[in-house]
Amino acid sequence: MPFVRINLPKKLSLETKNTISQSIHESLIAEFHIPQDDYFHVIEELEPHQIKYPESYLGISHSADIVYVQITAGQGRTLEQKKKLYGQIATRIAASTEITINNVIIVLLENNGLENWSFGNGEIQEPKHLRK
Repeated sequence: MPFVRINLPKKLSLETKNTISQSIHESLIAEFHIPQDDYFHVIEELEPHQIKYPESYLGISHSADIVYVQITAGQGRTLEQKKKLYGQIATRIAASTEITINNVIIVLLENNGLENWSFGNGEIQEPKHLRK
């Protein structure tokens, strides 16, 4: 049930923006084992003055091509799954776009479960793939 917000420079092509989104989705399928149709992404295009970043942080350099990925997901993934997800997202984006791996910033926000989600109809759904 991840919800993904992608903040990126407006100057990027539509193809690049779509590829970034698809790279994230494929990584979530592989590492968090979400269903193929669990695809809820918002891409926010920003002007240069709307994106703030340090030229270097924790020994990692950044440029104007920085991309912020914020993922909201239910709790329950292991540290190892999270590490693999971050690595796969950054690697896929860097391999398929002009964005370099050092310019992919990922933030995972976890919530405590189904009562924090409604996928329509003003109701809390209980997806079968999440039943324990």
